[in-house]
Amino acid sequence: MNYLSQIAFVLVLAIAGYFLAKRIKEIRGNILLGKDVDRSDRKSERMKSMLLVAFGQKKMFKKMIPAFLHLLIYVGFLVINLEVLEFIIDGLVGTHRIFAGPLGDAYTVALNIFEFLAIAVIFSCVVFLIRRNILKVDRFSGIEMKSWPKLDANLILVIEIILMFAILTMNATDQILQTRPDANYTQTGTMVFSATLIPMFDGLSTTGLIITERIAWWFHIIGIFAFAIYVTYSKHLHIFMAFPNTYYANLNLKGEMNNMDEVTNEVKAMLGVGGASTEPPAEISRFGAKDATDLNWVNLMNSYACTECGRCTQQCPANMTGKKLSPRKIMMDTRDRIDEIGKTGGDDGKSLLGDYITKEEINACTSCNACVEACPVNIDPLSIILQLRRYVVMEESSAPQSWNSMFSNIETNFAPWKFPPTDRFKWANDLKTEEKE
Repeated sequence: MNYLSQIAFVLVLAIAGYFLAKRIKEIRGNILLGKDVDRSDRKSERMKSMLLVAFGQKKMFKKMIPAFLHLLIYVGFLVINLEVLEFIIDGLVGTHRIFAGPLGDAYTVALNIFEFLAIAVIFSCVVFLIRRNILKVDRFSGIEMKSWPKLDANLILVIEIILMFAILTMNATDQILQTRPDANYTQTGTMVFSATLIPMFDGLSTTGLIITERIAWWFHIIGIFAFAIYVTYSKHLHIFMAFPNTYYANLNLKGEMNNMDEVTNEVKAMLGVGGASTEPPAEISRFGAKDATDLNWVNLMNSYACTECGRCTQQCPANMTGKKLSPRKIMMDTRDRIDEIGKTGGDDGKSLLGDYITKEEINACTSCNACVEACPVNIDPLSIILQLRRYVVMEESSAPQSWNSMFSNIETNFAPWKFPPTDRFKWANDLKTEEKE
């Protein structure tokens, strides 16, 4: 039987590995559809940012209660997965609790830590479900948080609860089997939390207990594999993407906008300013971004790292005043569009600007960087908004009339106002006249 069990496990592992690898390849390919941008500088600063923000969850603690609950799930996810290593080895070689012998009493301590974290994960998930569905916290709502995004958020919490109960059920039945000589189960010592479930199973026969324990074992490990694949289609991909996303985040000062090098060089050459390149400018295929492939690969990676937590939209002053802009929607739209391009090749007559994101949304942005500051994984929605705006202004010349007047004034008067430079200090002359009087 062990032999058949090992074959079944290898098949399950191979199938899960195939679909997981295929999905990872798809996401990587989609991200690389973006334009190149160099983020290989300041390596130590990038590593520090990743350790503090992604691993240490520094920005999460701006809101203490959800941060603490999220930390319980996060630590539970990291630590309990150590137990999965034992599952895989047992499944491959046909053993049962292979680490129990070598670790001795430390194994019992480890199992109790795993069970404590399992209880903590269940508690946190239940609280999160209540916040989303009963208390209806504002930032979990919005025009973009319907159908799949809403279902996805609930599904993942329910799945985590079920997986944790599978562990506790497995350990409870295992502890009873350890007391039955005919079962010949490995002795592990007392597991405190699952021991409370023993009365539920104590009346079962040895065969019934073995079947229950094995079902829970298989349910948990298959659930883990299915969860790993599901995550790649879910907002919970941030579990993995948060690390590269924080490492490659923009380290320049917030509010510092990127110029187009080709345009900057041409202006310098026209004005005779030093530093202009003497080489003929390269032909620019497009100013700004119309579709997702016009964005750079970091923008596209940002979209896959989005947790859809809504902190960006909650802090957005435009959204607060009732305008259409939601930075979270910008990121979700970008992800949906690049996913679509990855499948269709982009020859569908659609574009990110127009079919997903409207001009009304990008024109509402105040460029204040509140969304960038609020994001717990250093996502930069403003970068995408500015590139879409650049396309509207420079390619379509369809900026709002008030913006065109400002652009014209800057070009002719070197200031946003309509007054010529020679009249700029007239207001000061009037002050001197008033002082003399």
